Amino acid sequence: MLSQFQRLSSHLTVALSYAMIFGSLFAALLLSTAAFAAPEGAIPHLSRRSASRQSNPLQRLSGNTGLKAATNTSTVAYTSSNWAGAVWNSYPPNTFSGTFTVPTPSALNGDASVWVGIDGSTCKTAILQTGIDISDQNGAVSYDSWFEWLPDLSYSYDSPIAIRAGDVIRLTVTASSSTSGTTLIENLTTRQSESQFLSNTSHPLCLQNAEWIVENPDLVSGGMAPFCNFGTVTFSSAAAYMHSGQVISPHGAVEVDIKQNGKVLASVSISPGTVTIKYV
Repeated sequence: MLSQFQRLSSHLTVALSYAMIFGSLFAALLLSTAAFAAPEGAIPHLSRRSASRQSNPLQRLSGNTGLKAATNTSTVAYTSSNWAGAVWNSYPPNTFSGTFTVPTPSALNGDASVWVGIDGSTCKTAILQTGIDISDQNGAVSYDSWFEWLPDLSYSYDSPIAIRAGDVIRLTVTASSSTSGTTLIENLTTRQSESQFLSNTSHPLCLQNAEWIVENPDLVSGGMAPFCNFGTVTFSSAAAYMHSGQVISPHGAVEVDIKQNGKVLASVSISPGTVTIKYV
């Protein structure tokens, strides 16, 4: 038979075990709550996007007046002052991705942003997006990664990954609902990645548009940033995954060229699974 001391020790051991289990569960619950109840707007532990650049919805100039998506066998081109790329306007995207090789800018000082996103074309009240900035300042080239739920500001990731010219980058945006989603950047060359969960009940997504874009960003201080000669950005393995399970290629999406002061600065060509954007 167990002595009174042995029985007491046994009871204490069981009690401690339960305390450790419930303590771990409570800690996990707190972490989960922190992850999924992040405050809207500015996120305190994250820094502003480099050089105070800011994305904007599509600023259409001409072309397809209704901005309706073309059929799967043709495209309709139009021009914009700030976006160049491919835009779907007729499918509710769930997950959206594209892979490209980081280019080396040349000649002109300035900035360009390469990103994928949901909404911002026919739906101008919100965009969930992620991408990289390309900056050439007097020959000093730099790259920065960021995420954004417009109209909130854009932010650098908490632990930014290194990005260099020639790296292969995959961008992915997932809308869990109209008010929550996740962004992901993967450097397939270095096998590094960074992601961010976001929620925004004040500015819900319309879930109308999906885009592969090179943008001439605005400066937060006002006005459009000088647009650098980014060379060529080719999105490969480009696909939009619908809530229905349907997978949509960019082939047949609306082509958008950047045009400023009467001159086309960036032109677009689309083929199955590929969007090519060239500085002209």
